[in-house]
Amino acid sequence: MKPTVSLAAMMVAVAALSAGCASNSSYPQATDYSSQADVSTYGTVDSIRVVRVDPATSGAGAVAGGLLGALAGSQIGSGSGRTAATAAGAIGGAVIGNRVEENRNMPRDVYQISVRLDNGDYRTVNQDSAYDLRVGTRVRVVDGRVYRY
Repeated sequence: MKPTVSLAAMMVAVAALSAGCASNSSYPQATDYSSQADVSTYGTVDSIRVVRVDPATSGAGAVAGGLLGALAGSQIGSGSGRTAATAAGAIGGAVIGNRVEENRNMPRDVYQISVRLDNGDYRTVNQDSAYDLRVGTRVRVVDGRVYRY
């Protein structure tokens, strides 16, 4: 098997394995002290805080950059020089791809809203807007979002 084909196969395997480890969560996890069976609940806003969210990279940029870098590097030279250029292209492409992904996932602010439910429990919800919500406002929590009631 040619070194380029085996390198490409190895990169695809690494991409598949790292995709399984990626997290899709871009918000900090909400704390939910009430039962999960509640579809909608009523309560009063206890506090509102602004929280900085710094999303992590998934690795997709590094994998895509590594594959493109390996492909570009394999076009240079011949023999062991081609193998070295392919490896250098894969490493350089992975670094550049990861930087591009980091720049696209800029940190942003979300509102962390703590609600005291009518049954005495507390629920914390993270959302990108707290438009008409204030401390003491009567609210309804539906599917992980807080709405004025």
